[in-house]
Amino acid sequence: MNQQNIRNLTLFDLLARSWALPSAVETLQFSADSSVAAFACADGTIALASLSDPEPPESRIRVSGDLGQTTIRPREKPPAPLIVTDHLRDGAPLIAASAQSGFLAGASDGRVVRVTATGEIDDTDIRLDGAIVALDHARGQGVTAVSDGADVLLAMASGGIIRSLARHGGEVAALGFSPSGRQLAVCRGNEISIWTLMGEPTLIRTIGFPQAPAAVRWSADSEWIACPLASGGFGVARLVDGKAGTVSDFPAMVRAVSWSERADALIASGAFRIAAWSMKLPPLEGETGGALVTGRPGLVVVEAVAGHPTRPLAAAGFANGQIVVARIGERDELLVKPSGGAVTTLAWSADGRHLAAGTTDGGASLITFPAQMFK
Repeated sequence: MNQQNIRNLTLFDLLARSWALPSAVETLQFSADSSVAAFACADGTIALASLSDPEPPESRIRVSGDLGQTTIRPREKPPAPLIVTDHLRDGAPLIAASAQSGFLAGASDGRVVRVTATGEIDDTDIRLDGAIVALDHARGQGVTAVSDGADVLLAMASGGIIRSLARHGGEVAALGFSPSGRQLAVCRGNEISIWTLMGEPTLIRTIGFPQAPAAVRWSADSEWIACPLASGGFGVARLVDGKAGTVSDFPAMVRAVSWSERADALIASGAFRIAAWSMKLPPLEGETGGALVTGRPGLVVVEAVAGHPTRPLAAAGFANGQIVVARIGERDELLVKPSGGAVTTLAWSADGRHLAAGTTDGGASLITFPAQMFK
């Protein structure tokens, strides 16, 4: 590699392991033990990447003795190839982290299957009559929730359907367990219904929105829920009293919302910069006073966001392939990736060291940040 090429390397080139897949990456998940990242692809497969890195950034950092300047050398070897499963369904499989390094996924014939870190696929006892449209798993409770759009079924990890929740409203679009696994949110029609799973499953609250919720994201303390809305904007609701609000003034669809526990903030895609609100002044009843100016404005829409699990940081992916990391409430941002296919999905590993990303042109990547980068 000549000196000119070294000077042209980007932070992404130095920190990321990246792969090219034959179809768009639509969603991704980290395993429960943060050892594997699973990329759900539009061709019906799941691509699996180990987080174990034979050339981590820390091993490639050098500090000059005279000036104290820190540099990082490029990788010497290409990353190990991804493990790609067999075709599971038409369109990207729904995936949920299960025990240790494994995942659950929905197949085209109504089966829920186990996917191991090495790509093997095994049947579970869960099978629906129709195609699976929503799936989540509560690892602490060992309970899987699954829906074909009409019914919501609960199954224990030990096997067997244990309960069918009563129907309320229209078609189910999404399911989401609270962080403790003791509550389940069901997006059905224009409502989110909250069920407690302590003892007999019981409906404890129903929260309505002007449009249909397309996904559900719980805050770390299980006190709030946020949801992108199918027709644009997002909704947010407080569980203790059911008070809800919507924010709809976005130039593009809000495809992702995420929480930052450290910043006590909610972040969203759909704007020309990272959209963020302080939960000390939450966006209820049209309230915008809690808006936090985050990152730099531009001419390209943010398509994906992810709040860092241990720091007051947000990652954002743009329609032009850019990926940035910004401190929530501050204008400065770190440009991680300058261009590429439109970013569809972002997620941090539980320890915040790895940022996984997927793109419309089949790009899958794991960006590993040195510990000293965010001091």
